[in-house]
Amino acid sequence: MGQQNSTPPSGEPTQFDRLLLTGAAGGIGQAIRHRVAEFARLVRISDLPGALPGDAAPHEECVPCDLADRQAVDALAANCDAIIHLGGVSVERPFEEILEANIKGVFNLYEAARRQGVRRIVFASSNHVTGFYRQDERIDAEARKRPDGYYGLSKSFGEDMAQMYFDRYGIETVSIRIGSVFPEPKDRRMMASWMSYDDFHDLLRRSLFTKDVGHTIVFGMSANAHTWWDNRCAAHLGFAPRDSSEPFRDKIEATPPPAPTDPVAVLQGGAFTTTGPFDPV
Repeated sequence: MGQQNSTPPSGEPTQFDRLLLTGAAGGIGQAIRHRVAEFARLVRISDLPGALPGDAAPHEECVPCDLADRQAVDALAANCDAIIHLGGVSVERPFEEILEANIKGVFNLYEAARRQGVRRIVFASSNHVTGFYRQDERIDAEARKRPDGYYGLSKSFGEDMAQMYFDRYGIETVSIRIGSVFPEPKDRRMMASWMSYDDFHDLLRRSLFTKDVGHTIVFGMSANAHTWWDNRCAAHLGFAPRDSSEPFRDKIEATPPPAPTDPVAVLQGGAFTTTGPFDPV
């Protein structure tokens, strides 16, 4: 393993020697790839074979990997100090697809972290772990999980993996229940769930370098005027988002609203709560 460096007077590191970023070719991965350079001397970026662009920066190592391949994932984590795990299927899909990348994949990742001595993981969980709560309810990380589909179920499994690997092996994780990370909110639902790239970048930094996080669950959202989530259980991260969806309100409200009974208008998980089932043809 490499060694942490750039330690300020507080005693908390501000940079790693080598950081692994999975899912680097995905939407969020592409948006933050250049931003995570400040977190490590070297960033090992990974995605499925053929998915990564060929323009690696001098500080980057491109290592294609199928998360369902246990040996490949073990090698992927070698000599890494920390992992930002964005990899996997990011939408509702048939269970067989979710199983390979999101369930086998997260198991392989935590096993690789254990074997390779990685001590900190930032896990891209999802608001779909609690998608069956209503939009007129406000919840925190202690609320019972209510996954809204196979995708949400896989992220719930990932959170349980994170807890077990902390309790059993001392590997610390911050599970970010990502809301909607986009340049701007796309609809009324995202007025509550939206998170800016700047706020996500700051949350990643705090998730990587805050001491003694154990397994922390934090909702990934900006300082929106109305939201469904309370981050009191993650107060020790010191995360205080600066952006808000409010500047986009007039643009969003100029579009036709969904029907009052549409899950997009009723449930926190929106359309994910009704996607599927995926019956065999």
